[in-house]
Amino acid sequence: MSGTSTRVPQQERSRATQTRLLEATVACLVEHGWSGTTTTVVATQAGVSRGAQLHHYPTKAALVTAAVAHLAERRAEELRAEAKTLPAGPQRLDRVVDLLAAAFTGPLFVAALELWVAARTDRELRAALVPLEARLGREMHRLTVSLLEVDERRPGVREAVQATLDLLRGLGVANLLNDDSTRRAALLTAWKRQLTELLAP
Repeated sequence: MSGTSTRVPQQERSRATQTRLLEATVACLVEHGWSGTTTTVVATQAGVSRGAQLHHYPTKAALVTAAVAHLAERRAEELRAEAKTLPAGPQRLDRVVDLLAAAFTGPLFVAALELWVAARTDRELRAALVPLEARLGREMHRLTVSLLEVDERRPGVREAVQATLDLLRGLGVANLLNDDSTRRAALLTAWKRQLTELLAP
């Protein structure tokens, strides 16, 4: 019995350590970029020993990709929770696009973009990141379909959803260097009108 009770707190401590490391990694990517995010800096920011960090994530590529996956899953859960408060009818589409637009300007997007750029020349990171991004892209697409409450089997719906995500991703990139909120708001208003027509039964 004592062995079981000992293992449970150990597992909880291990999960807590992992969570601290993953959240510290995202914070470091946002604040310091890829080059400034070292495993030593992350361990220090997370308040864990270097040995504990290496035990859970032996390489920088393993650490940063796990961090992006962790935050993406957490953000998806938040979006699903927020979806429960979405109105029915025409206003729903407006709110969904606004929620998604916020996701493409938040810390997860900034951290992911740091990794995309670095992965162009870092083969180890690229090997870890490409399958992760493919999975996250599919999950974001499915989540968007669910939030919009549309039938993807209808002609044109899949393309309209993907065009929305591509547009929001591009607007997120444009917002990185300076405040692009005015132009983004105008484009989103225009796209919402078009999307309403594209998704109309």
